[in-house]
Amino acid sequence: MKQRLVAIIAAAAMLATVHPAMAQFGRKQQQPQIRHVTGKVLSANDAPVKDAVVYLKNLKTLAIKTLISDAQGNYNFMELSPNVDYQIWAESNGQKSSTKTVSSFDSRSEFDVDLHLK
Repeated sequence: MKQRLVAIIAAAAMLATVHPAMAQFGRKQQQPQIRHVTGKVLSANDAPVKDAVVYLKNLKTLAIKTLISDAQGNYNFMELSPNVDYQIWAESNGQKSSTKTVSSFDSRSEFDVDLHLK
């Protein structure tokens, strides 16, 4: 009788430790995802704009990063937090694009945002 009780307790203890350990294998681990925003600065007639200033505003901290578009109008903001909303716009020679928003609710990691100067 005593051996049977010890065996039941041992089996219960083993099941209690195995079940939570196995449950972890079934869960998908969520890793923070880094985001990238790339695109082109384009004139009103869709020509690439060289040396435009592209602004990226973090709506959580209100910090603004800037880049200069290359000869083909390209820009790249890399390694952005997925938990922050961003506003992006461009300016060149007194012209400004409309402001676009990258939402933290959008699950994509890559964003292609073309900015058209007006």
